[in-house]
Amino acid sequence: MFENLSERLSGVFDRLTKQGALSEDDVKTALREVRVALLEADVSLPVARDFVKHVQEQATGQAVTKSITPGQQVVKIVHDTLVQTLKGDDDPGALKIDNAPAPILMVGLQGSGKTTTTAKLAKRLKEREGKRVLMASLDVNRPAAMEQLAILGLQIGVDTLPIVKGEDPVQIAKRAKTQASLGGYDVYMLDTAGRLHIDAELIAQAAAVRDVANPRETLLVVDGLTGQDAVNVATEFDDKIGVTGVVLTRMDGDGRGGAALSMRAVTGKPIRFVGLGEKMDAIETFEAERIAGRILGMGDIVSLVEKAQETIEAEQAERMMRRFTKGQFNMNDLKMQLEQMQKMGGMEGVMGMMPGMGKMAKQVQDAGMDDKVITRQIALIQSMTKKERANPQILQASRKKRIAKGAGLEVQELNRLLKMQRQMGDMMKKMGKMGKGGMLKQAMKGMFGKGGPSPEDMAAGMDPKALEQAAKQMGGKLPGGLGGMGGGMGLPGGLSGFGKKK
Repeated sequence: MFENLSERLSGVFDRLTKQGALSEDDVKTALREVRVALLEADVSLPVARDFVKHVQEQATGQAVTKSITPGQQVVKIVHDTLVQTLKGDDDPGALKIDNAPAPILMVGLQGSGKTTTTAKLAKRLKEREGKRVLMASLDVNRPAAMEQLAILGLQIGVDTLPIVKGEDPVQIAKRAKTQASLGGYDVYMLDTAGRLHIDAELIAQAAAVRDVANPRETLLVVDGLTGQDAVNVATEFDDKIGVTGVVLTRMDGDGRGGAALSMRAVTGKPIRFVGLGEKMDAIETFEAERIAGRILGMGDIVSLVEKAQETIEAEQAERMMRRFTKGQFNMNDLKMQLEQMQKMGGMEGVMGMMPGMGKMAKQVQDAGMDDKVITRQIALIQSMTKKERANPQILQASRKKRIAKGAGLEVQELNRLLKMQRQMGDMMKKMGKMGKGGMLKQAMKGMFGKGGPSPEDMAAGMDPKALEQAAKQMGGKLPGGLGGMGGGMGLPGGLSGFGKKK
């Protein structure tokens, strides 16, 4: 998400922060580059112009030019302006789904990911908020649209309205309303039909359903890859039907991200969620502060902590912590960490959330390291016996050949894995002893301790500079840096040389 924009802005601000005193011309030159970067990222011209104007007014005052670190002061102003552009003046708060059964109307063009988003959101409401959800497909035009929602419902364990052939969307909406009331559901979601473009029939159908359901929330699903067109679609839907929020899909593949930056400023409608992949849990609430941090390469430690909390049990973390602080780290522990990393979005997903790590993503790619590396490492560990996993030091030549053959890989790849396991064991021991109460212990306790601090509090205590410093102490540049940054979060590190192209 926002890779190109993030890369361009990082380059501009790196040059600014390396300078001592800043003149007004320095700031103007930097902001010209910022404006070009925004336009290239598909941000609309009026939004880019207003953005740069606002930053320039703030950044050319005495507070910046006489500041001890003027470059960093400018970065902070840009960060705050980004947050304001993304969020607007009013915080939309949580979805209005009180007074059961609460209807949520899902609208959008065909191919924007509306049906998948409906299922993702239903799963989120069920698992995170404990809501009983009913989904209903009102798409009578697209072949197998209703069946698609029914299949997704089975996958995520959410009920769908039984399909009755021959009904029109308004009749289905009325039946969903009745079923939701009689069945004791908290929320019912209406997945409307889409078209390839906005036309009179699409608007009339969506308006008729809206009048019957009287939805608490009308969420417009738009494809983030369509850039400025997404903003135009949002404006038109809001004018004709009335939209309470936007869901931007395919943001994992968007190197530009301009739609997100323009959406709130142009339409005045809040972005409620972003879709970040095909998996059913690949949806996040849109948090302006976190997104601004990611755009400026500051990472998103809060999301990283939240993801870790979701994918690991508190008791399991306590056990891991006790073992790690004693320097006990065998192949079972490594396998657990590799699987944890896969659940959290793979190497790229985790690195994107770590302060200062966004710039390393290219190094990782150039080294031929991707998520297939993790799959191969897990395959090697699965080829070992229980005894070998618990005591990797017993592995001699004949055992190594057998394990490598079982995984369909070379012995040298196994040797690299063993080296990585040894390095991580040493690193965990060091982290267990570092600082007051042990750096590893503090991180684990904050993340998984019952009644511990929230992800926000936890992240606030994890100063990005301190994290980068820890990474250097644990092994310097990439691959060691990966280990240093991830170690305290139950993430694998030191993926040294593994998967390099031969």
